[in-house]
Amino acid sequence: MIIQTPLAATAEGHVAAMYDGDLADDGFVYAHTQAMAVNPEAHAAFEALVHAIVPSIGVRVYEAATLGAARAIGSTHCLLAHGRRSLRVGVLDEAGLAAFGQGDDSAFTPQEQVVVRYADRLSRDASAMTDRDTQELRDAGFTDRQIVDITLAAAARNYFSRALQALAVPVDPVPGLPPAVVTALTGERVDPAPPADR
Repeated sequence: MIIQTPLAATAEGHVAAMYDGDLADDGFVYAHTQAMAVNPEAHAAFEALVHAIVPSIGVRVYEAATLGAARAIGSTHCLLAHGRRSLRVGVLDEAGLAAFGQGDDSAFTPQEQVVVRYADRLSRDASAMTDRDTQELRDAGFTDRQIVDITLAAAARNYFSRALQALAVPVDPVPGLPPAVVTALTGERVDPAPPADR
């Protein structure tokens, strides 16, 4: 990553809050946080978008859309971060998350599996989608508002993940993820220890 990112020692305002959140959670500042801190207003807008989406669909469906999109585009950053989040909030257990990394969505509820598939299609070729795709969400019991918010959740993950990929942001190990789960999500062994202080 060639962009220069704000230093933790001189961070203030929203950048300081971004860094403090990482430090409080894991003891270091993630490379993806540093990259997004270059434009803190855009990061704040992304957070506001997420906060506007989640209330109608709930955390479980949000994570299903997020993980479905992240897997489709090969976003290691988001597979690891949201994989751990899904474990912490009880969306999936370790076995279910590892299975998801290998393409098996059966640990999600049938309704959530529809969301994962929808997010996958959106992430691979949104221009090929038709009313049949949204009808699947409706048939699964989602309201108009929820259909829009599921779509926004998957699209937002594409925005965030693809920005990190395009900037070649390094992938930091995510503490708390079992090595076997990391391997299942990424296809390679990742050292579970955090990187050196940033």
